[in-house]
Amino acid sequence: MPSRSRLAACSLVAAIAATGCASLQSSDNFLGVVTPYRVEVVQGNVVTKEQAEAVKPGMSRTQVRDILGSPLLADAFHADRWDYVFTIRRQGAEPQLRRIVARFDGETLKSLDTSSELPAERDFVASIDTFKTSRQSPPLALTDEQVKALPVPPKPPAAVSEPIGPTRSFPPLEPAR
Repeated sequence: MPSRSRLAACSLVAAIAATGCASLQSSDNFLGVVTPYRVEVVQGNVVTKEQAEAVKPGMSRTQVRDILGSPLLADAFHADRWDYVFTIRRQGAEPQLRRIVARFDGETLKSLDTSSELPAERDFVASIDTFKTSRQSPPLALTDEQVKALPVPPKPPAAVSEPIGPTRSFPPLEPAR
């Protein structure tokens, strides 16, 4: 039979090990060095403020679908309702959840209800951008000074028009009379 002190020491070591395992699982990194990979989960349709403003009461179901995309939930028991649910969990960004409900009266839109304020497209992109550096989009056109600073392209040599292929003479197709 093990002694009481040995039993107490074993139970103390087991308790410390269990506590250490629990703290390692709950942290975002392992011993402050390695960050484990987390799967990016995106579900549903992103509906931005611009899209929601484009949807007006009286539109048909087809028009609403063209603007917002297919609903995540179109229930046969609630034919007058479409649910747009969007969730995203991305490492380094706050998780997001949005719910939009489109209510119909027959084939026409009656109302569009949102659970929270929808972000503009630029705000949404900024909220999921996990790059730490500032990224500026390059200009798409050159300024007048940049155009003047470009080297002048060399003029191509003048094209010499020579016949292509050998010159052939063919006999007449019909005999002479």
